[in-house]
Formats: sequence, structure tokens, C-alpha cells
Amino acid sequence: QVQLVESGGGLVQAGGSLRLSCAASGRTVSVYAMGWFRQGPGKEREFVAAVRWSEPSTSYADSVKGRFTISRDNAKNTVYLQMNSLKPEDTAVYYCAARYYSGRYYASYEYADWGQGTQVTVSS
Repeated sequence: QVQLVESGGGLVQAGGSLRLSCAASGRTVSVYAMGWFRQGPGKEREFVAAVRWSEPSTSYADSVKGRFTISRDNAKNTVYLQMNSLKPEDTAVYYCAARYYSGRYYASYEYADWGQGTQVTVSS
């Protein structure tokens, strides 16, 4: 089990950028991959991006491809989400999550541990 703490959210104008961070502590050696999800007002939680913990393998939702970049720093046990060209529809609470086996990166129920979330608001 790992504990996850997100940071870096805030208010930004459309077209702007933000970088979210997710600091992991605990049994990070067991982590298979880390993911970012988001939940907008009145919407279901949706997959954003994922990265393998020990290999340079990433996956993205179509809605963020070319705009968002997920990365990790294993020495710091931290995962990042660089968000560029932000749109009002990117407004949501963003969560990071940890999974301990391979499978469907987009499936939130396959992630065992979650952070508390960080709010991202994009104004038009």
C-alpha cells in the first residue's frame, strides 16, 4: 500500500499550463503503474494518463493526447502531469492513483490506492 498526495492545482486561463505532482510514500517498490484521473462537475471519474513505474511506458486518454504529459521521478517517488493548452472542459478534481498489476490503465477500479485530489479550474 502507498499513500499519495497531489499538489499543483489551481486557477488558470484557457490556453495556459499547470503541472500537477503526486508524491508517493510507503511500499512504492510494489507499484506497477501510476495513473491520473479526473472528475468534472456532474461527471463520472475518467482516465487521463498512466505511466509504468519501472519502464518508460505511458498511456493517454484521447482527449488529452498532445496536450498533457505524464512523467515520473523514481528517486523522488513522484509522478507529474504537465498540462498545456488547457481548456475549460479540463476543469475537474484531478486524482492520482496506484495499481499493482498490469491490466486496463483506463479502469479506475483496478487502482488500489488514491490521493485526495487537487482542483484544476480553467477559465474561458
